[in-house]
Amino acid sequence: MGSLGASMPGSPLPLPRRRGNTRSPRAFTFGGTDCSSIHPQFLSVLKVVMAVSLTAICLVVLQQAPSDSRHNDAKFSKHEDGVIHVLVTGGAGYIGSHAALRLLEEGHRVTIVDNLSRGNIGAIEKLQHLFPEPGRLQFIHADLGDSKHVNEIFAKNAIDAVMHFAAVAYVSESMAEPLRYYHNITFNTLTLLEAMKVHKVKTLIYSSTCATYGEPKEMPITEDTPQVPINPYGKAKKMAEDLIKDYARTTDFSVMILRYFNVIGSDPKGRLGEAPRPELRKHARISGACFDAATGIIPGLEVRGTDYNTSDGTCIRDYVHVSDLVDAHVKAMLSATPQQVGIYNVGTGRGSSVKEFVEACKAATGVNINVRYLDRRPGDYAQVYSDPSKIQRELKWDAKYTNLRESLEIAWKWHTLHRNGYNSTASA
Repeated sequence: MGSLGASMPGSPLPLPRRRGNTRSPRAFTFGGTDCSSIHPQFLSVLKVVMAVSLTAICLVVLQQAPSDSRHNDAKFSKHEDGVIHVLVTGGAGYIGSHAALRLLEEGHRVTIVDNLSRGNIGAIEKLQHLFPEPGRLQFIHADLGDSKHVNEIFAKNAIDAVMHFAAVAYVSESMAEPLRYYHNITFNTLTLLEAMKVHKVKTLIYSSTCATYGEPKEMPITEDTPQVPINPYGKAKKMAEDLIKDYARTTDFSVMILRYFNVIGSDPKGRLGEAPRPELRKHARISGACFDAATGIIPGLEVRGTDYNTSDGTCIRDYVHVSDLVDAHVKAMLSATPQQVGIYNVGTGRGSSVKEFVEACKAATGVNINVRYLDRRPGDYAQVYSDPSKIQRELKWDAKYTNLRESLEIAWKWHTLHRNGYNSTASA
């Protein structure tokens, strides 16, 4: 079963299975062979080998794609009046890919940097298919922890602004692997800042999180709410924020820090969705776990924690649609001002409990999902929801997709058409 507390903002989603499939969730066929009887360890190795092979093939294809041609390189290496060249870190991920889509739609130039540890090659391929024209989009396979490679990227490209999404982002995983989180989030942000300083790139939109607030005594959360994070994910993000703010005080840096709440949904036109690697299901973002249960990939949901001080005992979260979140990033970029650090909460301003979310998911999918209730999960908070009045007032931003059921219906439609994420469609 998928385990749900109410994980914080984060990353990708699942590989749904056709409804009506009566085979065991562990069984699958490969080359006409029913693999349910194969030893689990061998099966795991086989899956890893297949995934690595497909990744290698796709990388070769991407490196030979039109967006990496010499003609395109010339365009990316020069500033152009009226065109903002945005470096999107983590642009193969759930939120980053949606941000890249929006930027491209608005005529901006986009360079995506991603190490594909959590992102999807399929999202990159989809974006390249949608925007094949020279000088629009390029993908660079790189790790932000590699300072030499990061500096080469800035040296070869005329970057105007950076949207920094790249990060591991699961609360439960951060509790088990804190050093990984501090390195990936805090250290990599330092590496990025150093490269921006050297190459005089002065606009940064930073993807932060409400996890930096911890568990405030009062709701809703404002930008002045004390930041007292209670898990390594939130602590690492706060440390990255502090790095950014301290550096900004010494230069004419333009910074926007967006602290967003739980992200759901997918592109309303069905072009992109949320599709994490199968091995990440154990961290169970609530929407992904609900869809996995609805499609039979897992037998049901495990809701972690029913004794919180909330109306129904389950965690309360503020669920913001990914399209609304991306809109906030674009507005923030266009409003960034030299020598100023803007800090904004991005949420709907209203909270929904995990039980309410599960009921909305049942309604959206038409499946009566089996639910079990278990003890709390370490690192979770009772309730977290935003006061978005500052971003509404200063950036003229407001959430448009506020109906849980409708947002989940849009995302569910994408999943039913992409049974194996970006790798196949319903007809495959």
